[in-house]
Amino acid sequence: GQILANLKALDSDYFAKTYLNRSSKVGEIPLEKFNTWGGSLSIGHPFGATGVRLVTTAANRLIKENKRYALLAACAAGGQGHAMLIERYP
Repeated sequence: GQILANLKALDSDYFAKTYLNRSSKVGEIPLEKFNTWGGSLSIGHPFGATGVRLVTTAANRLIKENKRYALLAACAAGGQGHAMLIERYP
């Protein structure tokens, strides 16, 4: 549900002007850019292993799909979060 709400907000001029202080919307995000392999919780892991599961899955997907970059993001306790950009070298 959170992803769908974010997608709708990013494709809204009202949201962009009111909450992002932008003159226009970010636009529609192509769904093929999203992770369809499942997140950390859906594929099962010990709670403290979220980061390693995200990195391992992204690295394997870069190899399988012959892509160069992956953007990882995860939430943390208390409304915090972190992100990482990884690059696959040819």
